[in-house]
Formats: sequence, C-alpha cells, structure tokens
Amino acid sequence: TPGGFYKGNSARERVWKTQAKKAVFTVPKSLNAAGFEEAPGRYRLITLRSNDQFNTTIYGYSDRMRGIEGRRDVLLINPGEMARAGLTEGQRITLVSDAEDGVERRLEGLAVTPFNLPDGCLGAYYPEANPLVPLAHHDEASKTPAYKAVPVRIAA
Repeated sequence: TPGGFYKGNSARERVWKTQAKKAVFTVPKSLNAAGFEEAPGRYRLITLRSNDQFNTTIYGYSDRMRGIEGRRDVLLINPGEMARAGLTEGQRITLVSDAEDGVERRLEGLAVTPFNLPDGCLGAYYPEANPLVPLAHHDEASKTPAYKAVPVRIAA
C-alpha cells in the first residue's frame, strides 16, 4: 500500500479496552524495582547503545550522540564523580560487579571518559558490559535484565 496503512492507536484515540473503559495504572511493589541498594563506593552502571548500533549489532564506531569516536572501551562518568574517585581522563580502570551473590564479574581496560551523567551513575556500552550483569538481576514480571541499574565498583 503506497504510504503504508494505519494500524490504529487506542490510547491516542482515548479508547480504553478495560472493564471500566478507563486507563488502568499499576504501582510497583517497591520504589526500587531493579533491586539496587545504595552503598558507599557502589555505582549504578547504565548500559548504553550507540547511535550506530541495533541491539547487539554494531555497525560502526562513531557515537555522534555522545561525541565518542573510534572506540567503545569507555567508562562514562560525571566529572565531579571522577574527581571524587581520584580518576583522570583516559585512565584505564576495571569495573567489578557488586551484586553480593558471591560471583566475581569483571570488565577490564575501560578508559575513563567525562560525561554528563547523574552522580553515582556510570555508563558503558552494551553488549560489552553484559558480563557485569548477574543472571538474576531482572524484572520480576517481564524477566528483562536490569541493564540500567547494575551495581558495580571501580577498581583502578
């Protein structure tokens, strides 16, 4: 069909296919659905895709969204957090999983890269950072891995 075809969008059309004919919202059991607990020296690792990536297929090494060219072995960190941790730009570090499940998971050789992230958060590319994600670290209902809240520590 030229121009495609319209599948419809009940939410946009304000048609709620529920018994009450209204939208139904659910509330998580806890405010921290990923199970992430704050602790001294613990960071929340968020895994990222580059703009030239689809799922685990990497088409290039030019992440125009973040200004990173030619590499994916980077650890993105807030400049203030970087200073507090005593890290320098380009320094090679190791990330260690801090999941408290008795399994040691490490990702070595990441280059410290300043980036505008919230305090306490780190960023690394997916799938390179997958080895740090515990198998049990997922949503209870969907079983989707919690790639946006992986507890890690920095080993310089």
